[in-house]
Amino acid sequence: MELREIIEQRKKKISSLETRGINPYPNQVPGHTTISQALEGVTEGRPASVCGRIIAKRLHGKVVFLDLRDSSAKIQLYIKKDIVGEEAFTLFQEDLDIADIVQAEGPLFMTHSGEPTIKVERWLVLAKALRPLPEKWHGLKDVELRYRQRYLDLIANEEVRKTFALRSKVTKAIRSFLDNRGFLEVETPMMHPIAGGAAGRPFKTHHNEYNMDLYLRIAPELYLKRLLVAGMDKVYEINRSFRNEGVSTKHNPEFTMLELYCAYSDYEEMMRLTEELIFNAAKEVLGSSSFTYQSKTVDLISPWQKISFAKLVKERFDIEPEDSPADMLKKLQNRGAALGLAKLSRSQVVKVIEDILEEERNTNPTFVTDYFTNLCPLAKARIDNPHVSERFELYIAGMEIANAYTELNDPLEQRRRFQAELQESDADEEKSLDEDYILALEHGMPPAGGLGIGIDRLVMLLADQPSIRDVILFPLLRPTSE
Repeated sequence: MELREIIEQRKKKISSLETRGINPYPNQVPGHTTISQALEGVTEGRPASVCGRIIAKRLHGKVVFLDLRDSSAKIQLYIKKDIVGEEAFTLFQEDLDIADIVQAEGPLFMTHSGEPTIKVERWLVLAKALRPLPEKWHGLKDVELRYRQRYLDLIANEEVRKTFALRSKVTKAIRSFLDNRGFLEVETPMMHPIAGGAAGRPFKTHHNEYNMDLYLRIAPELYLKRLLVAGMDKVYEINRSFRNEGVSTKHNPEFTMLELYCAYSDYEEMMRLTEELIFNAAKEVLGSSSFTYQSKTVDLISPWQKISFAKLVKERFDIEPEDSPADMLKKLQNRGAALGLAKLSRSQVVKVIEDILEEERNTNPTFVTDYFTNLCPLAKARIDNPHVSERFELYIAGMEIANAYTELNDPLEQRRRFQAELQESDADEEKSLDEDYILALEHGMPPAGGLGIGIDRLVMLLADQPSIRDVILFPLLRPTSE
């Protein structure tokens, strides 16, 4: 039957229900429990009242069997003509369909095959569905459709529901871990007057009342560090950030980050904290510190490997951190890399280098340290080498998961770094110097370590999902032509 015909048929069933004096969309739901609660210790004759969606319907003469499911579990309903009466039985046969949402009440019993079942005595239509479930309940196969109509994906695919339940457990485990270590969860603005706090192209909007342009935050970093100035020594935010850039299996324009800052700490302490936090999250949600990601075995047992970015590029390309972008590009091309490129900014050169060094990142957790100082405008330089910063990036299974610094708290040096960054930025970049942040630093910010962890990517790892779209409930998609 064509979808249009199905919808028209179901509209007629709505009219049939209303003719019988039944509201297909009632306002109130009488007392009930979840299906999982009803299934706890099933005893013959114990009364149960549950709500859920009909996911299967089987007719056997004077008996109708329905499978009902809510977010917790599934249960079978047994509707017998002699029990509910001829009118109600006819309604179950003719006017109720798979996808309808109903309430059912009656005593529990076990079938001959051992399946817990409710012998329905009373029932209530809660929502009549105009459209059928996808592909006769065999699950959505079209990946694009799954993302666009996530509500159907969640109805049809149990593994998808498990992925998002796992995501919730991950954030819960992170919060518990940090709360137990004295961190305070805070909220900072998502609309910023200045695009800053990280590299990235911002989304721009306008506030009519103040007649001012605003930017969706690239990162919450500068506001969180203002709280360090204020004397809030250990803060974190699980935040939504936005970057108006490319989309890939690892990038979505809207994404979730954990950012935390700890006064009187440094990037070495952030390494230890990162190990503990991710190890704890895996143990909490998976029950193990080892797991498989895309056929690769990942083991989170400490200690995690460390490799030096500065050392690798010196050995491979003879590049020094103080080299100019032109010199870096020339050395890359002398070794057969970045061919055909006439000019690149320093950060673009290093991106090329990082892509070339991809094979250096092992499956197990690897801290990449010793990034060039002029690529890290918010990080402190190493005492023994001012051209290299106290910064690391964490890679697991070849995917960047975390980024951390020993935070720069010298207001004079910070101003110099910001000004240099502005001079090197492209003309079309929306960059300006954050004078208010400098003002805050001038009041004194304690030495601190800062850490950012990509929640979406961490969930990808723990849920063994290949794409960031598989762990975001409603990923941004290109509009359809329909």
